[in-house]
Amino acid sequence: MPRILIADDQADVLAALSLLLKGEGFQIQSASSPAGVLRAIDGDEFDVVLIDLNYARDTTSGSEGLDLLSKIRAVDPSLPVVVMTAWGSVDLAVEAMRRGARDFIQKPWDNARLLAVLRTQVELAEALRRGRRLEAENIALRDTVSDSDIPQIVAESPAMKAALKLVERIGPADANVLIMGENGTGKEVITRLLHSLSSRRTKPLISVNAGALAESLFESELFGHVRGAFTDAKSDRVGRFELADGGTLFLDEIANVPLNLQAKLLRVIETGEFERVGSSKTQKVNVRLLSATNADLHGEVAQGRFRQDLLFRLNTVEIRLPPLRDRLEDIPVLAEHFLKIHRERYRRPIIGFTPEAFDALRHHLWPGNVRELDHVIERAVLMSTGTMVTAFDLALEGTPDARLSARLEEMSLEDAERLLIKKALARFEGNANRAAEALGLSRSALYRRLQKYGLGS
Repeated sequence: MPRILIADDQADVLAALSLLLKGEGFQIQSASSPAGVLRAIDGDEFDVVLIDLNYARDTTSGSEGLDLLSKIRAVDPSLPVVVMTAWGSVDLAVEAMRRGARDFIQKPWDNARLLAVLRTQVELAEALRRGRRLEAENIALRDTVSDSDIPQIVAESPAMKAALKLVERIGPADANVLIMGENGTGKEVITRLLHSLSSRRTKPLISVNAGALAESLFESELFGHVRGAFTDAKSDRVGRFELADGGTLFLDEIANVPLNLQAKLLRVIETGEFERVGSSKTQKVNVRLLSATNADLHGEVAQGRFRQDLLFRLNTVEIRLPPLRDRLEDIPVLAEHFLKIHRERYRRPIIGFTPEAFDALRHHLWPGNVRELDHVIERAVLMSTGTMVTAFDLALEGTPDARLSARLEEMSLEDAERLLIKKALARFEGNANRAAEALGLSRSALYRRLQKYGLGS
């Protein structure tokens, strides 16, 4: 029998919950204070914890419950926690989710929704336990299969497939590669793929953001220094080229390397030789160089801001990654990919996207490309209250839904629920069955809310 720990400072609430849950096949243990919850968790194992957010110290802020949630997460990060409050607001619910709650219930609760939430969390907890057992059983196998380290890239569009074919062709070679594309297009992922396909895959892949290096520290970071080379050099330091010896060095934002330092970078690329700062001893390394930029390096050369001979050394092969707006076929499959990742991470019972959500994804311009899409899906998974991600959940900038999302953050849960029900009814032209399904409610639960909010016809 699934074991549920319930916590509330009101005896009648504990009695009602115990009666309901025991009748549905759950084994119940109760606590009336945060201290009691922590003692119970310390002494026993539970599938789910259902906690109130308000206890004796105050009645409305939820601070005691949030503190308790953080302590539970510190003791057992994998233990599912569902929060419950009669004084909820959207901000409080979002804060609880950010602190690790799997879901939230508003008092007075709807029995069907409460049971559905708890059953979902029990099933997810059991699936996680099974996954951990399988993970333990397959550690040895994973350690022997190098292909498991190869990044998985989702691509259906011709533009991205062409880029990946080039990656597959040159990955095993030892040529230097320049990866070009807008921010968020996946240049770092392509770098890891190139490294994993090469004969150097068992050696280090060392990454450095060349554009983030201060000019005074550039040589020290890349080539290392000896003790006493400058004021703060209190010990010897190994540089990135030395760390990458035998493997791959990835120089991101290569266009931002200062012009007066490009000659030093060129020398080590051409000869494999360098000296640590403060040392006269020449060292030699064998490194494959991968570099990336969102700038037009050929234009930078024409403007005199980038050395042409350095560009020739960097771009033995050029790979240009298309922006997301040029790979529209990939948006649905990428969205499903990120949805799977984030619903497992946050243990959310979301199974897909509504047609309106897919339309919103396709029509967005995606200035942040794949990275932005990943962020949008993660946020939608956290904010969704049903089993399907809606266009409202996506809250894409500039859309009416985004503006509505901002308004919701200032509403109480009752006002937000009333507005969501009105939107669902409007979307389905008054069809209560379809609206209830979209909201994740039973038909009877929706009718009770229609009566409560005076929304009935």
